Amino acid sequence: MKKENPTIFDRNVIEFVTVAAEFCRYLEQAEGARRADFVDTTLKMLPLLYLKATLLPPCEALGEEMPEQCVTEETYEVLRMTLAGILAERDDYLDVFVEDMKYSDQPITRYISEDLADIYQDVKNFTLVFALGLDETMHDALAICQENFRLYWGQKLVNTLRALHEVRYTQSGDEAEDDYDDDGAGY
Repeated sequence: MKKENPTIFDRNVIEFVTVAAEFCRYLEQAEGARRADFVDTTLKMLPLLYLKATLLPPCEALGEEMPEQCVTEETYEVLRMTLAGILAERDDYLDVFVEDMKYSDQPITRYISEDLADIYQDVKNFTLVFALGLDETMHDALAICQENFRLYWGQKLVNTLRALHEVRYTQSGDEAEDDYDDDGAGY
């Protein structure tokens, strides 16, 4: 009988999987959402996703083969376009944490929709592979997701959080009246 891999069944891993799956499900079902509701919910989910990623136990890949990437280019693009439609003219922001920024005299524009789609792609690939229930594959998917968090989507997440904060708390006159009630909370 094969010994179970305790890392993939660690409480912090299970909580991360739960939050990651909920984050992906929310983005997948966002079509038609009001911008105010979408921004408010995303502002609550992203810090939780970040926190749960930081609590993951150290993990190194066991296999030499990378788990399959499940999110297709088409799925990514449909999600990105849906989110861009929700955010509309509030989708873009200036990114100051880009390595190329120190060599540029022009601001670097990023898009919340693209950043969320990038985070989604990594996290969704992880959750889909994890759902297969194969210990070694689950372990390797966790190691890859954790490494990508450190190198890639963790910084994107905090940059996007900053941009969403700006969208939520700095509205134009019309937007403030249309999207939020008097106490600043969404309808």
